Amino acid sequence: MGADTAQTWSKSSWRSKPRVQMPDYPDQAALAAVEAQLGKYPPLVFAGEARRLKAKLGQAARGEAFLLQGGDCAESFAEFSADTIRDTFKVMLQMAMVLTYGAKVPVVKVGRMAGQFAKPRSAPTEVINGVELPSYRGDIINELAFTPEARIPDPTKMLQAYTQAAASLNLLRAFSTGGFADIERVHSWTLGFTDHDDAEKYRAMANHIQDS
Repeated sequence: MGADTAQTWSKSSWRSKPRVQMPDYPDQAALAAVEAQLGKYPPLVFAGEARRLKAKLGQAARGEAFLLQGGDCAESFAEFSADTIRDTFKVMLQMAMVLTYGAKVPVVKVGRMAGQFAKPRSAPTEVINGVELPSYRGDIINELAFTPEARIPDPTKMLQAYTQAAASLNLLRAFSTGGFADIERVHSWTLGFTDHDDAEKYRAMANHIQDS
């Protein structure tokens, strides 16, 4: 990034760039009010977290780590629960343990969750039984039900998305630092993936990872 670009950047600079997959909000005043409210909220991800991820992605690019990305294509407001978040996190930890065992390198885990509420579409509208309505673009924009009312983009959905993303991140941070992600616990979940002959080799590798 050049010096001029860095000096002129602002958090609204994206508005001057070409955009696709953007909803057409019919109530621009309501959209502006939601944007103003969101602008006062704390960030969901902090600079230090982004810098740590950047460093870990650099390790993966150099072949010193393996990148694991997983999660939903689009999260649903209706399916939001602590159990769902826990189960997704648990599967990611199990997959990372298996990959560490096989690849012999650290695994960088990136979850598509806690904010994955938008759903890109190949066309702005869809037709069912001869009826054409705007496409469902994810719970952050409109609703899945195939009715004219449900498919109207609603900017207030961004507020619900922020709330659920913040709650999800709060729980994930608690899981990652509160003992749920301890290697002994993940190790006990994952032993089932090995057959009897490999179990001892896997156990030795898990012990080595723990020592490291």
